[in-house]
This record gives sequence, structure tokens and C-alpha cells, in this order.
Amino acid sequence: MKRTLSVVCSLSMLLVPALAQNAAPMSDQKFLDTAAQTDMVEVNLGTLAQDAASSQAVKDYGQMLARDHTQDFQALQSLAQQAGLTMPTAIDTDHNKAMIGPMHALKGAAFDHKYIENMIAGHTQAIALYKKEAQTATNPALKAYAQQTLPALQKHLDAAKAIQQGKTPAM
Repeated sequence: MKRTLSVVCSLSMLLVPALAQNAAPMSDQKFLDTAAQTDMVEVNLGTLAQDAASSQAVKDYGQMLARDHTQDFQALQSLAQQAGLTMPTAIDTDHNKAMIGPMHALKGAAFDHKYIENMIAGHTQAIALYKKEAQTATNPALKAYAQQTLPALQKHLDAAKAIQQGKTPAM
């Protein structure tokens, strides 16, 4: 069962970028909603990691994500205001139920493993989304924001992969 789940998760990680590239462009508002939810979830889970993780590398990674995604959220708020778009201010029920709640039930090594696994999958999806937005956004400021955010998302993905491989990431 565990092996099957791992195979399904691995395959889904490979398919998400391909699906994101082939899907119709999302509206700037939808991208903003998705990016804001992602930032809020990352801050929440990054803060949780600092308390629930057993590995210092995971605690440090959580701290980096909380800091970086707080700054990103603030930049996104400014862009939303300039573009006349509505910015979400709280994590929605779906994200709370699917991502936040299950992680609060974990501690120690179990938390470390699941958190890093989720961060790899999430940042892989985010990179695909941001690449698409950088190419297709109708708002030039959101297009530039997506392009400028990609290196930080890649840094987060690389650090999570390093932790998963038992290495100390550069943060």
C-alpha cells in the first residue's frame, strides 16, 4: 500500500508540470488567489515546522519558508492593490482541511518526512504555475512578479530535496 502510494505521488509530481503547461491560462485574479493561499499555507506550515520538526535542518527550512513567504505575501498584497484585484486574507477551508490540519497531527520524524515530501510536491507545482503565469499573465506587474519569484521557489525546492537526501541545504 505504502509503495503504491509512493508511485502514485511520484507520477502525479511528474504530470503536474505537464498539465500546467497545457491548461488554458488562468485569470490574473485566480493566479493571485492561488499564490496568496500558497503563501499563507507556507507561512503557517513553516511556523509549525519550527515547533513540530525533530530535525534542525527541517526547523531551519521552515523558518526560511515562513520568512520568504511572508515577504512574498506582502509584495503580492501591494500588486493586488495596484491592479485592483481582491487579495485573500485568510487560508480557505479547503487548504486548512487538506494541508494544515493533517500536519498538526504529526510530530518529530513523522512530521519531518511528510513536511519535506509536501514541500517538494508543492514547490514543483508552484514552479510550473509561476512559469505559466510569467508567460501568459495579462497584467504586466503580475507577469514580472511571477518571473521574479521563480528563483526563490526553485531555492525552496532545491533545499527540500537536499533535506530529503540527508544533505544540509544552503539557505
